[in-house]
Amino acid sequence: MAKTRTRGLRHTYSRLVPGASGRVLVVDDNKVIRQLIKVNLELEGFEVVTANDGAECLDIVHHVCPDVITLDVVMPRLDGFGTAAQLRADPRTRDLPLAIVSACTQYEVEAGIEAGVDAFLAKPFEPAELVRVVRRLVERKDRRERKGAPAGRGRG
Repeated sequence: MAKTRTRGLRHTYSRLVPGASGRVLVVDDNKVIRQLIKVNLELEGFEVVTANDGAECLDIVHHVCPDVITLDVVMPRLDGFGTAAQLRADPRTRDLPLAIVSACTQYEVEAGIEAGVDAFLAKPFEPAELVRVVRRLVERKDRRERKGAPAGRGRG
C-alpha cells in the first residue's frame, strides 16, 4: 500500500462539496482519533477537514469556513479551551458551533461552558452519537441563519 502525503493549505478547502450535509473542522492531535471522526462523519455525508491542534485550527478556519468545529481538549501549542476562547473572541467565528470531543470530566465541561462550547461528546464515543451531535449543531446553525440570528451558542 502506497503512503499518502498530507497536503498543505489549499484553496479547495473553501469549495462546497455538492450534496454534503455540512462542513466539519475536526481538531485533534491524535491522528487515529482524527481519522476515526473523519471517516464516521464522511460516511454520513459530511465534508471533513482536519487540523492537528488549536493553532492549526485558527490558521485555517477562515479558509475552511466550517459549519461545526469539533475540538479535543488536550493538544500541543493551543488546547481546546484556548482555541474555543479565541474563536469566540473573533467576530467572524464567534457564532460557530463548537463541540468538545474529550474525556469530558466535570472540569472539562465547566471550562468548556465558560469558553462558549455548545456540545460535549465523551471519549470513547459511539459513532452514531458523534453524528447526532454534529448533525444537531449543523441544523441549529442552519435554522438560525435562516432566521437571521447568529449561529451557535446555546446548549442543547
